This record gives sequence, C-alpha cells and structure tokens, in this order.
Amino acid sequence: MLSLSQKVIVITGGAGRIGSAFAEGIARAGGIAVIAEVDTKRALEVQEYIQNNVKNAIVEVICLDITSAQSIDNAIQFLDKKYGRIDGLVNNAYPKSKNFGRKFFDINYEDFCAFTNLHLGGYFNISQKFIAYFLKKNGGNIVNISSIQGVVAPAFETYEGTAMHSPVEYTVVKTGLIGLTRYLAKMFKKDNIRVNAISPGGILDGQPEIFLEQYKKRCGNKGMLDAQDIVGTLVYLLSDASKYVNGQTLVVDDGFVL
Repeated sequence: MLSLSQKVIVITGGAGRIGSAFAEGIARAGGIAVIAEVDTKRALEVQEYIQNNVKNAIVEVICLDITSAQSIDNAIQFLDKKYGRIDGLVNNAYPKSKNFGRKFFDINYEDFCAFTNLHLGGYFNISQKFIAYFLKKNGGNIVNISSIQGVVAPAFETYEGTAMHSPVEYTVVKTGLIGLTRYLAKMFKKDNIRVNAISPGGILDGQPEIFLEQYKKRCGNKGMLDAQDIVGTLVYLLSDASKYVNGQTLVVDDGFVL
C-alpha cells in the first residue's frame, strides 16, 4: 500500500535540500519523480544522482515557476502529453523575496507582502491550476510542506546566543498554508482530491552548535532532523495507505511541539 508504482508526482523545489530527498524517496517507492524547478541545472544534477543510485528510477526534470500561470500550464500540458496523468503535487518550493529574513522592526510592509505573495501566493497559484487538472482526471493528491512554526509559535529561546532569529513572515506563511490545506481539502473532498500538509521540525543545515543544543532540549532523541526523516511521511500521504486521510497536518519533529 505504500508503493507509488507509476504514480507521476511533481515536486516543486525538487532540487533543494528537502526536495531532492523527496524526489529520491518517490523514486525508491516506484513513482515517477518530477523535479519542478527554476534552477534546472541543479535539478539535472539531482536527476543524475538519483538515477545513478536508485535502481530503475524514473526522474523527470521540468522548468516551473510557481508564481507564473503560464509556466504551470506548460508543465501540466507537457506531463499530461508524455504520461497521460499526474497523480500528485508536492508543494515544497521556497521562493525568497529580496529582503526576506529581516528582524521584526526592520522589515517593512513591502518586504512582508513580497514574501507572502511569492510563497503563499505561489502555493495558491499552482494548487488552483493542478486542482483544475485533477477535476478533469477525476482525482489527485496535494501535499503542502508547512512547518512546526505553522503549528506553534516560534521557540525564541532556542535562538539566544546566536545571530539567528525567526522571521515573522515565515511563521505567517506556514500558518496560512495549513489554512489553505484545510480549505482546499474540504472544498474538493467529494471530487476524489486529497490535500494534506506536513509540518517538519528544523532541518540540519550547518546551524551553530549552541542553537542545536538549545533546540534539542525541546525534542525527544534526535533534535534537528535530516531531510530524509520526512520522506516516509510524504510517501505515506502520496500512497494508497492514506487514501482516507484528508485535510490533515502531520507533524514530524521529534516531539518539539509537545
């Protein structure tokens, strides 16, 4: 039931740290992993790696910008013509605006709107296009990648003693994404379209040791996760094993939010 055999799954941001792990996991589960990226050079490198390391892997690379309706339409038309189907969409892209990441009193209105428009607006944009396609095909599956900061407020104490902080627009977007997940799931639940979300904990990416120690105090055994730690949950949500799971947010965080 956890097989993704011959399922065509589009992963936006599929060449990134998390997206590449998703693409490999989908390929290992027998699915056709479609790496949808604006950075096609990096995507081709991920494609080559997976094909060299996963037996019989089928990995497709397409150029896709989640903020462009034409780009999304082109991608859907290409995949439908080639495979005759698209089974799932993983909304994983992480577009950043020019001034993303400023501290609370340094970010202005334009900066705040720029990031939310790119990120949350882009997720809405591509979801709308794919759902229209899924309605024609009598079903489909969307998995949105949110965050623990979409579930609970940031743990500001974990940043003490570091140059790191938690951008407000990130929390707003990830919270909004869970709301979008529920909205779409309920609207289209009679159309054989499922929409769920995953809220991962922090992912290891060279963070300072003091942050890692303070973060781990809130967790169970591991603390910060590796991207591969989320893959099993994604495969589950894309597979028939979860065919009656809809509108849910699955938290994968080693107990951080408890």
